[in-house]
Amino acid sequence: MAVYSIKDLEKLSSIKAHTLRVWEQRYGIITPKRTTTNIRYFEDDDLKLILNIALLNKNGIKISKIAKMTPEEIAEKVAAISEFNFEFGTQLDALTISMIEMDEYKFNRIINTNIQQQGFEKTMMEVIYPFLEKLRLLWLTGSINPVQENFISNLIRQKIIASIDQEPLPAQKNSRLYLLFLPEGERQELSMLFMHYLLKSRKNRVLYIGQDISLADIRDACNIHQPDFIYTIVSESFSKEPVHQYVGKLAQQCLGSKLLLSGYQFFAQQIQLPENAVVLKSLNHTLEFIESHAWQ
Repeated sequence: MAVYSIKDLEKLSSIKAHTLRVWEQRYGIITPKRTTTNIRYFEDDDLKLILNIALLNKNGIKISKIAKMTPEEIAEKVAAISEFNFEFGTQLDALTISMIEMDEYKFNRIINTNIQQQGFEKTMMEVIYPFLEKLRLLWLTGSINPVQENFISNLIRQKIIASIDQEPLPAQKNSRLYLLFLPEGERQELSMLFMHYLLKSRKNRVLYIGQDISLADIRDACNIHQPDFIYTIVSESFSKEPVHQYVGKLAQQCLGSKLLLSGYQFFAQQIQLPENAVVLKSLNHTLEFIESHAWQ
């Protein structure tokens, strides 16, 4: 069972610690436990309750009214608001609750409703990506645990793969072919899967060969398929060699292909690129490149 300080509750719920103390003293919303040295702490059930109460309060329900509601009434009201309120903050709060509670049903209801209303691509860019950024910050501050992160990441992965499968294969055999891969030690699979979706939904052929791919694997794939473009992400530092050396070797594996590079390492340092390589600086930049190189 996880243990939280009042500062952890503040980070996760976006409710100031002072306000939480007022709620505790005035309405008896939560009762902190105490260690043998009299240090206050909270447990999982306290966190779940505060997240739900915070969502209701942010949506205009007074705390005095919430304090009189049963846990079942609170849960029912939160479910209704999460499903029909598309305000940005409400969506992030609802997804945070589904992650903390490890509630697959709640997550699916939120994401499926968004997909039905505005499509998968917009849901990824306007709901899931901002949520993943919030998750990253919570992870860095130690406010969530690996089990919760893995749970929600796997659900998102399932959604992306399902959306990829729903896109038909390009009818034109000579449409652009993109080879996608992640280098050894790189763990940006959700971003790579979403790129797979973006390319396929724009009628490109896509060959995603996975994670932990060596340069020899790239050479073999290029010999078989001769892709027009090779796309990869490098966010982690290489331990064996500098990034510019790796990029130089990668460019040599498929001289007839254009190398598309993304990730933190290409922004954190100046890298002299081979002639057949280009850095894509953002998702919008990537989409512009894809559109400008679409098969006519």
